Amino acid sequence: MSENVIPQKGPTPGFLVWRLSTRWRTAVDRALAPLGLTHAQYTLLGSLHGMHRSGQRPSQRQLADHTGLEALYVSKIARSLEASGLIERTPDPADTRAVRLSLTAEGEQAARRAVAVVQLLLDRLLAPLGGLDGERTAAFAAELTALLDVPLDVALDIPPDDRLG
Repeated sequence: MSENVIPQKGPTPGFLVWRLSTRWRTAVDRALAPLGLTHAQYTLLGSLHGMHRSGQRPSQRQLADHTGLEALYVSKIARSLEASGLIERTPDPADTRAVRLSLTAEGEQAARRAVAVVQLLLDRLLAPLGGLDGERTAAFAAELTALLDVPLDVALDIPPDDRLG
């Protein structure tokens, strides 16, 4: 192990982010189960709902970029939501490789119900920080945004002595 690794007292921030993410996904899955949705499906429906409200009709690629999900995964979820009658997938007239997504009337209703459920859950999660409108929540959101803006897809220079295998 490299000499510049400092022993951590208590859980690392990375571990805490992972735990919170896992706990959040599980809670959303449980809360949305009565609506017949999973967290992943909600991510697409909720994002489409918000994008439609701002006048956008995104392609699958744009939705993947917006959600941070892999394009292939978005395609798979979109097909399942289409089969359920919640979204429509139509070819983009300007780009034959692209598929545009839109909510059906049923999808719009499902998205509104799901957003309301997740908002209640989010307010419960953020209660210790003052709820959705709390100053600490705004500061927390700013910190998370700063972390999300850090590029992590760069190659790391790992010394040969620290490599596994």
